[in-house]
Amino acid sequence: MRAVGWAQSFPISQGVRAGRHWARKHLESLEWAEKTPDTVDSVLIAVSELITNAHRHAHSDAQLVLTWDSTCLHVSVHDSSPQPPAPRDAGPGALGGRGMAIVDALADSWQHHPQRDGKTVTACFVPPGYGNTAGGSGTAGDGA
Repeated sequence: MRAVGWAQSFPISQGVRAGRHWARKHLESLEWAEKTPDTVDSVLIAVSELITNAHRHAHSDAQLVLTWDSTCLHVSVHDSSPQPPAPRDAGPGALGGRGMAIVDALADSWQHHPQRDGKTVTACFVPPGYGNTAGGSGTAGDGA
């Protein structure tokens, strides 16, 4: 199978919900989505967290790219901040600070890639029965 993908920009003014709805629409076209609702839910939560991070921490629009390569659904969000994502230790009463910990828990792997105009954070989701990632579970990397 050939890789398929979709890309869309989500300005801060549009909010996270638009990104989640857009992602759901495209996920529905993949053969495994109906059979693996837990994976779809995990992807949609990660989309929400990554777009939120771009909007809140980078004060940037979020460019979302979904790529299915027949093994892994790559969820990539680009923002204009060069700062790497930093999983934080959020206290029990904190309203935020758990985004990357959530992505780390849900994705099979994730990485960030510094770029001249910011960074891209990519999380990989492998639906049941579609293989394994070389990076292992919940690994963070710098893309080097």
